[in-house]
Amino acid sequence: MTMPPTRLRVRLGRTLALGLAMAVAATTTSGAAVAGPPRPAVPNLGPHVTVFDPSMPVSQIQATLDATHAAQVDDEMGTKRYAYLFKPGVYGTAEQPLQIKVGYYTEISGLGASPTDVVINGKIEAYNRCLTEGGTANCIALVNFWRTVSNLSLRINAAGQDGCRSTANFWAVSQAVSMRRLDVSGGGLSLMDYCTAGPQYASGGFIADSRLPATTNGSQQQWLTRNSEVASWSNGVWNQVFAGVVGAPDDAGFPDPPYTTLDTTPVSREKPYLFVDAKGRYQVRVPAARRDTRGVTWADGLTPGRTIPIGDFFVARPSDPVHVINRELARGRHLLLTPGVYDIARSIQVRRPDTVVLGIGHATLTAVDGAIPLDVADVPGVVVAGVTIDAGATESPVLLRVGRKHGPDRSDPRNPTTLSDVYFRVGGPHIGRTHIALEVNSDHVLVDHTWVWRGDHGVEGFTEGVNGDTDRWRTNTGRYGAVINGDHVTATGLFVEHFQRYNTVWNGEHGTTVLYQNELPYDPPTQADWMNGDVKGWAGYKVGDRVRHHTLHGGGVYVFNQNNPSIHTENGFEVPVRPGVRLHHVMTVNLSAGTIDHVVNGVGEPADSTRTGAPVYLARYPAN
Repeated sequence: MTMPPTRLRVRLGRTLALGLAMAVAATTTSGAAVAGPPRPAVPNLGPHVTVFDPSMPVSQIQATLDATHAAQVDDEMGTKRYAYLFKPGVYGTAEQPLQIKVGYYTEISGLGASPTDVVINGKIEAYNRCLTEGGTANCIALVNFWRTVSNLSLRINAAGQDGCRSTANFWAVSQAVSMRRLDVSGGGLSLMDYCTAGPQYASGGFIADSRLPATTNGSQQQWLTRNSEVASWSNGVWNQVFAGVVGAPDDAGFPDPPYTTLDTTPVSREKPYLFVDAKGRYQVRVPAARRDTRGVTWADGLTPGRTIPIGDFFVARPSDPVHVINRELARGRHLLLTPGVYDIARSIQVRRPDTVVLGIGHATLTAVDGAIPLDVADVPGVVVAGVTIDAGATESPVLLRVGRKHGPDRSDPRNPTTLSDVYFRVGGPHIGRTHIALEVNSDHVLVDHTWVWRGDHGVEGFTEGVNGDTDRWRTNTGRYGAVINGDHVTATGLFVEHFQRYNTVWNGEHGTTVLYQNELPYDPPTQADWMNGDVKGWAGYKVGDRVRHHTLHGGGVYVFNQNNPSIHTENGFEVPVRPGVRLHHVMTVNLSAGTIDHVVNGVGEPADSTRTGAPVYLARYPAN
């Protein structure tokens, strides 16, 4: 298989705004109002949320979704955000299936209490994106970011599609993409698109709390499947991790195939979800935290947890000032962020235990004037989910902070603060600068799927080539991706890329990571710009020198020094040599430029241009 081409800088400005259309009164055939009990209040979720009802014609739903996909399929760095929510019921028929294609910044979610309450007969897909020659060539999935599918049943129906497309439901995606609470049947699921210019590399992704059919991984470089059921799983490129998955493949042959399998997930909490109850009332279900779990949460009924009425949330729009949001949070309300881009010039402050901050439609917080967009106190049970945080042109000290250094410990191991599908971006749609993206100072925190990205491409107006990459190195600055200072922090699906010093620094005790993916920065101009004192470069994953207990399952660090292929990085991983610090199934790989001299602590062969695309694996470190 050939290596992926360089990610291109692409922006198409065409966007589409769709309104929320919901009936508020019933009428007779003569037009007179029908008397009856008052209808439950419908939350105003803003102009970029559309709620579908099963009584709507399939053709109407299909046309709405097709129009948004046409606008969003190439709008990688755009500002439009969309959520499409399906009320309980059945959508699509055998003769007229609902076939959905999902573009950038688009969420497709069911509004049932269980995934089986919303059934879609059809497909939900993402294809390779063709970047050149009028959308006919350079077809890849490496930049298929920022999209969500959740909380529904998909009965695969390919009626009307051509021979290749009819062979599977295609989900060719990369980072910042999640599939959660799905029940998929009626056909196979393919995580690569082998129909559009053949299979190409992809760099994702994440599935949780889902029941899956026979699944073909194919060209995905790394993937985490957590707390799910799978009929079968085939293929894998470099780094495939399963935790608490019924039917997961055995990993005894590692690295051939490159599977890492944990029988249970050490700590888990599923993402909160919006649903409509039997009386038509909107609610948010907040799943409970669990330990040592396996399989889906909804097999025997409602996912364990608590239900919060939508009236207990402040439903925010991008036009709402931060001081209004903070006032509502201080009053004890939760926060629901509707789709859009929020300019944040002072921190959104989460100070009360058990507060829920839920974003839908990839709601995005952008730092203004060096602000910290989201600041969470050292209190237990806070849940932040479905939020993207962008750096702004003035450097922020941090983009999301959980707890304060040396503050009081108010954490609760039974009720960890949880970050689910929380994504970070430094550069891309505009200049971005931060010292640290994610800083966790509290103990007992769960990070369940995050992508912490210093952009390797964007629309800032830089030119291609050495000068452009030098400008990026000096202008889009992010020193550290994730800094974990708290004890007993667990990360399931930690993706961190392109930061200018350590991508991840783990200083807390008893930390656990289940799947780590990292690309070192593409753009250091010279070796002198990529030095850690006398050491060549900065490891992609650093465990602090004083740490005595730490565990990593399934980790990969990649190098592609496109600006200067002669640059070396001494180690992909750096950890203290202690009995309690253990790495399982780690690797480094060369993507055609630059060299990682060793996998960890001077151990392991070089990942250099003599073995492009061929990982250097260590089954465990230390070896005994």
